[in-house]
Amino acid sequence: MKLVREVTLACAGWAAVALAAQTPATFTAEQDHQNMMDQLGIKALRPGYSGDENAPNHANYDETKANAYSNVPDPLTMNDGEKVTTAKMWWEKRRPQLVEMFDEYVYGRVPAHVPPVKWTVKAVDHERIGFNAVIAKDLIGEVDNSAYPAIHVGIHMTLVTPANAKGPAPVLIMFGRAGFPAPNEPNAEEMERINKAWKALMVQQDPGLKEVFDAHPAWEPVKATPFQFPQLNADGGLPNTWQLIADGWGFALLDPASVQADNGAGLTRGIIGLVNKGQPRKPDDWGALRAWAWGAGRALEYLETDAAVDGKHVGIEGVSRYGKAALVTMAFDQRFAMVLVGSSGKGGATLLRRNFGEGVENLTGGEYYWMAGNFMKYGASEATFGSKTLGDIPVDSNELIALCAPRLTFISYGIPAKGDAKWLDHEGSFMATVDASRVFRLLGAKGLDVEGDYRTAKMPPVNQGLLDGELAWRQHDGGHTDAPNMKYFIAWADKFMGRQAPGR
Repeated sequence: MKLVREVTLACAGWAAVALAAQTPATFTAEQDHQNMMDQLGIKALRPGYSGDENAPNHANYDETKANAYSNVPDPLTMNDGEKVTTAKMWWEKRRPQLVEMFDEYVYGRVPAHVPPVKWTVKAVDHERIGFNAVIAKDLIGEVDNSAYPAIHVGIHMTLVTPANAKGPAPVLIMFGRAGFPAPNEPNAEEMERINKAWKALMVQQDPGLKEVFDAHPAWEPVKATPFQFPQLNADGGLPNTWQLIADGWGFALLDPASVQADNGAGLTRGIIGLVNKGQPRKPDDWGALRAWAWGAGRALEYLETDAAVDGKHVGIEGVSRYGKAALVTMAFDQRFAMVLVGSSGKGGATLLRRNFGEGVENLTGGEYYWMAGNFMKYGASEATFGSKTLGDIPVDSNELIALCAPRLTFISYGIPAKGDAKWLDHEGSFMATVDASRVFRLLGAKGLDVEGDYRTAKMPPVNQGLLDGELAWRQHDGGHTDAPNMKYFIAWADKFMGRQAPGR
């Protein structure tokens, strides 16, 4: 009996170990943040800045103090100082070097063996966007979790394409909530059948309702949704999706949260947690921005198989944190043909070395989960390696934009007066875009047509776009959105695709 008991206890012990191995770690964001600090040997971080100009730790908005760090890295200089003078040298040497540094120090590495994704069309609806018939497909991309069943990842995307297109349509993937945009309702005859059945069921449940229905014969429990005019964009234009469909484009709504949660507590779940088998990240593991970009790549792989989609002309779009993710997607995944980067700020198109508005310290504090763990080093005030500042980051956003070259790259902002806060540092994004122009030109494309370099070039007036090249800039007079720039983006992209839109 003693032996049986010992064997039973041993089996129970092994079962507990096996269960623990299958159960994802559960951390709060604060615990996960501290775990990464411990891994890196960081004892203290400089606090992030406040966007409130009256707060004690307010962000700097004095332009004379913004460029304290003059060592903005040169995208056309190798790490050993050798100058990049040919397109061949860019593709074979410098670009891989930049990708490696962004992987290691900023956004984190996508693991070599991320599980495959199987896409399934869950439903198809024939809808209307504006006055145009469309076909909407709701899709789920199931990530293979056979190696770790405790975590499930289902990528949610809705694809909408023109119903009467003469051929495959270009498609813009848009980071945001997925779902049918304009569900098709039953027609009048079908609605009549529904109401008869509904009344019969209610009378069956409560016979006394027959008297009520007889007294009100014209009343119907289910009514068609009355026509509503669309909510116009801030510039008075039609919604972005209406504009795309009217121009003969399709669009895909891709839910980033279905790939990876937008918080630190979720890092042991989602695609990052699945690959790590529910355990915390290592310092060079990918953060949420790179995970969302990975999800966009998987969406593109589905679109390349859909006959309604021109797989060679698929773009990516996002605003704010999703603007960062859109730029990261374009920079790392050369299959994307175009990008619309909306109000992306630090971690996106704005120079990290600019001391203006949002700081690197904000990205190493509450927003740390967007980035690789290693990025936290640049906010360290006390650590086993000493301390580091934004001036120590080996790459910057001018080089991130350069990684998009020579493909179509549109950098978009609004104005602070309408809600596109100074926090985003519009000037810092313009500077980075100007400097990235040199790489576009090296690769045979056209950058921004401005006088001077990134230190001296003057940002154009609001609503005056620089749209003549494959790298474009426009600051509209709206708020924290790219909607007022959508019509300019569509026309600009059509021009470079050599595409004649319907009715143009």
